[in-house]
Amino acid sequence: MRAATLLRAPGPLEICDITIDDPRGREVLVRTVAAGLCHSDYHVMEGRIARPLPTVLGHESAGVVEAVGPDVTSVKVGDHVVCCLSVFCGNCRRCLGGETWLCDDKAATARPPGAPPRLSLDGRAVTPFSHVGGFAEYILVHENGTVAVPGSLPFDRAALLGCGVITGVGAALNSAQVKPGSSAVIVGCGGIGLNAVQGCVLAGAARIIAVDRVPAKLELARTFGATHVVDAAGGDAVAAVKELTGGGVDYAFEAIGTAATVEAAFAMLRRGGTAYVIGVLPEGSRIRLDGLDFLASKGIQGVYMGSNHFKLDLPTYVEWYLQGRLRLDELISAHLPLDAINDGYAALARGEVARSVIMFD
Repeated sequence: MRAATLLRAPGPLEICDITIDDPRGREVLVRTVAAGLCHSDYHVMEGRIARPLPTVLGHESAGVVEAVGPDVTSVKVGDHVVCCLSVFCGNCRRCLGGETWLCDDKAATARPPGAPPRLSLDGRAVTPFSHVGGFAEYILVHENGTVAVPGSLPFDRAALLGCGVITGVGAALNSAQVKPGSSAVIVGCGGIGLNAVQGCVLAGAARIIAVDRVPAKLELARTFGATHVVDAAGGDAVAAVKELTGGGVDYAFEAIGTAATVEAAFAMLRRGGTAYVIGVLPEGSRIRLDGLDFLASKGIQGVYMGSNHFKLDLPTYVEWYLQGRLRLDELISAHLPLDAINDGYAALARGEVARSVIMFD
């Protein structure tokens, strides 16, 4: 099968002929139809996040189940499914405690040592990134990394649910548990940030401020429900947010992944507010905060995948989309063939898009 593969980092993706094995045990073989371009993959391409190479990148995908292993019970051949990197074992302490997104034993969902690899290139094992490897014509994944969705849901919209939507919306609804009538700021209005905006809308926040340097993204944030926007290229964004709110917000969501924007989000808080870091910072990043701010009961919290319960949250988001309560159509900036994937990531790096989607059919 053809797959966008990272052979060296930093480096571009190369379209390689990858061998994929048949499903075993609880594995599901998915024919990929759509896959979203997420910034996390780009961090790996840049070498900012180290991962075993070679690797097939991609972790936000949707497709059709082509075959299943003998022990699979949750999906069947012909199902339309979304694949998600929140694959979980179901047996560790975190999973049993209801925190499946923090599963301590994701290795249990991979093949055991000594077994043939799921993916290989010229006889060499290839790592499926984040247990998915979605930039490929087929995906071989544990069934706990898939969930069935209605056939009426377009594949390009479905793919976005697997990371961008579940992360951004989940950050507001699950991680922060935003209260009705509260105030929030979202720093960064790419795919994740826009979903954090609409997560705050769904939670009933009264004042939702979007911050970005790109005017087109700020206008898009208004479409998603932002009540105010701040152009960070035009001056002191922290001061502007404090002026709009009379001193700061209840919740700040950082959706870019730099030390400077994390520090800015923290500075935008009122007394007792909490900043939620959704963006992926490079390894070795250091953040400087004023120690006296903690006397004001300000907090900072990392967020992983929107604290999601994938198998429960995603069907809910599907229903909200079909009811017109969740926006997915507006997230998609471009549809691209697999051969144009590096062009898609170049546009993402320039800040020109919310989400581009690779289409395989």
